[in-house]
Amino acid sequence: MRLIGALSLAVACGVLAAAPARADLFNWVPPVKGNDTGGIIAYELATQVDARQIAADHCARYGKVAKFLAIDAQYGGYISFSCRWVPYGADERPLRTRY
Repeated sequence: MRLIGALSLAVACGVLAAAPARADLFNWVPPVKGNDTGGIIAYELATQVDARQIAADHCARYGKVAKFLAIDAQYGGYISFSCRWVPYGADERPLRTRY
């Protein structure tokens, strides 16, 4: 009985060791991610579309305006922005774009 248990354990370890590691399987990040305080836009997406419009649309969902904070201009980098309340003295709320 011990021999069968030891062989089963050896086979299970061999199968797990031979299987390829898939670290990227569950580590997918969307190109635009954020909440009511701000967010990030993937730099690859920002080179193809207008990042200012994406940030403005995102913040307008919460009735706020976008302010860009930093740009990491390299492969895998992000553009970060914050969503702020409408500045003092502004009479109108931000426009909300609907498609």
